[in-house]
Amino acid sequence: MPLTNFPYGIYAVPMVGANTIDIFEGSRFANSADPNGGNIYFVDGDNGADGNDGHSPDSPKKTIGGALSVSAAGAVIYIKARNVSAGGTDPVSYAENVTIGASQFGTKLIGVASGTKQIAQPQIKKGSGSTAQLTIKAPGCLISGITINGASATGGGILLSDDGTTMVAAGTIIQNCFLKNCVGGTATDGSKGGAVQIASTGGAWNVLIRNCEFYNNIGGVVLLGTSDAVPQDLTIDGCIFTSTDNTTRDVDIWGHAGSGMNSVVINNCLFGVFPNAGTKNTYMDLTGCNGLLSACKFASTGKTFGAAANVVVPTTVLMAANYQEHAAGGSGEIGRT
Repeated sequence: MPLTNFPYGIYAVPMVGANTIDIFEGSRFANSADPNGGNIYFVDGDNGADGNDGHSPDSPKKTIGGALSVSAAGAVIYIKARNVSAGGTDPVSYAENVTIGASQFGTKLIGVASGTKQIAQPQIKKGSGSTAQLTIKAPGCLISGITINGASATGGGILLSDDGTTMVAAGTIIQNCFLKNCVGGTATDGSKGGAVQIASTGGAWNVLIRNCEFYNNIGGVVLLGTSDAVPQDLTIDGCIFTSTDNTTRDVDIWGHAGSGMNSVVINNCLFGVFPNAGTKNTYMDLTGCNGLLSACKFASTGKTFGAAANVVVPTTVLMAANYQEHAAGGSGEIGRT
């Protein structure tokens, strides 16, 4: 980890995307950086207690909510993956619905993990109810290296809740996350919600979703409505949308709600076998949107892409260098139908 010079001295700062498991192995940089405790917190579901101050790996909070309940705007909250017993095949979860409140601008939830896959990451999985696993109501937040598992719940994975006044989710970055089993409202219609949801009020401008894996979600990235504002500048980059088979996905990207979205960029993503789980049965529906679909690859053959096609991409969304499966010697490049 590199050294950074701050007013309270030089100390190691974990880099986002690095092997952040090292943070929990003897480091006390949070307290050494700020003798008053600062706005850096540690969460350890196996060894922590919410009565702890949370400012060092030796005195961590037990729950993510426990850290958020005392943190201020700009907080950095490091969350350790919970221990899995020998022979264990499933992660041990943080069984809580987590909310970043409207006043908590710039909060960063960073998974302390050894990789970007489930089990290697801390997992949020409530396992019941109709509330999203993670709700974001503040702008400029970062979610990195965390698994969101919506199994046995109907509220979806991450909800960007933005009404433009009392809560604003603009500038959210979701990266290096594993999102699975997310259902929003109904298990057969991906347009009703899924892994990442923009609330029915819309808004949530300038959102970036990158290097994430979406697995077995009835809906992937889902716009639920635009009653307050049309979202704009949504970028989905370097993501994978896949499933055990094609019967657990209905739609991977849904922009066909309200007035759609402006300046949508979907770039360098991989899409698994053509979805066939419910009512929409398509990779994406971008009706009402404008933007760019580029450098994406689809595990399908013979599907059509256009305003009235298997995959709905209106002429307002430009297409460049996209490919699906093809016979030997063919290019497989997708053209507009």
